[in-house]
Amino acid sequence: MEMKGRVIVTGATGSMGAAAVEALSLKGIPVLMACRNLKKAEAVRAAIVGKVPSADIEIRLVDMASMASVRSFAEGVEAGSAAALFNNAGVISKGYSITADGFENTFSVNYYGPWLLTQLLLPKLPEDARIVNMISLTCRFAPLDEQTLHPTEKDFTQLGTYARSKRALISYSMELARRHPSLRVNLADPGIVASDMIDLGHWYDPLADAIFKPFCRRPEAGVQPALRALSSDVRSRFFIGKRDRAIPARYLDSELDARIWDATEKALAL
Repeated sequence: MEMKGRVIVTGATGSMGAAAVEALSLKGIPVLMACRNLKKAEAVRAAIVGKVPSADIEIRLVDMASMASVRSFAEGVEAGSAAALFNNAGVISKGYSITADGFENTFSVNYYGPWLLTQLLLPKLPEDARIVNMISLTCRFAPLDEQTLHPTEKDFTQLGTYARSKRALISYSMELARRHPSLRVNLADPGIVASDMIDLGHWYDPLADAIFKPFCRRPEAGVQPALRALSSDVRSRFFIGKRDRAIPARYLDSELDARIWDATEKALAL
C-alpha cells in the first residue's frame, strides 16, 4: 500500500478499529485515530506502540453522534495530510434515542456522521483518495426510502434500525462514487465478528456468548476485507471474506440514491 498521508480510522478504539490501526502500523502507514474516548484511545495507542515501536499514530476527538463534533474534527484535519478514510465507527443502539441534532442515535453514528465527515474531508483529500465504508450483511433485506432516514420510536428495533442505517450508507457510497468517479470508494463487510458491538443488552447475552461467539470471526480477521479495500486501486467493489466482487444488483438504484442524497443534505442543512 503506497500512500502519501495518513489513514483516518473512525471508531478506532473498538475491537476492529484497533485491529485496523495495528495492521496499518505494521505496514508502516501513519494513522489518525478518530475517537470519542481519548483515554481509551491513548491506551490503544500505547498497546500498539508496545508491539510496533515505529508506529506513527495520532489521536483526535470526534463523536459521530454529534454533527458539531464531526464538523470540528474535519476542520482540524489539514489539507493534504490524509490519503484515505475508513468509516469504521458503528453502533447497535440498545434503545430508541434522539441526538442533539434530532437524529435517531443509530442513524447518527452509522450514517449521518460518516456522510458529513466524508463530505467535509473531500476537499482536503487527494482526488483519488480511498474511501472505505464498513457495512453489514444485515442490510441485505433492509428497506430504504427517504422516511427510512428518520426512524420513529414505533419503527425502532435494534437490528432492524442498524441494518437500515447500513443500507443507507451503501446508498451514499454508490452516489458518492457516481459524483466523484476519481475516488476509490469501496464497501467492506466484516461478517459476524466477536466484538462488544454484538452484545445487545439482553438477559440471555451471556448464554448466547458462550454458544455463539466461539463461532464468530476474531476482530483481526473481520477487519481484513476493509484493509484489502484500503490497499486496492479498484473502485465500487464489495469486499467480503478473502475476495471482492461487483456491488450486488439489489443495491444498485441510482434514482433512489440521488433522492436519499438530497434528503440527507436537507436533513443536515447543507
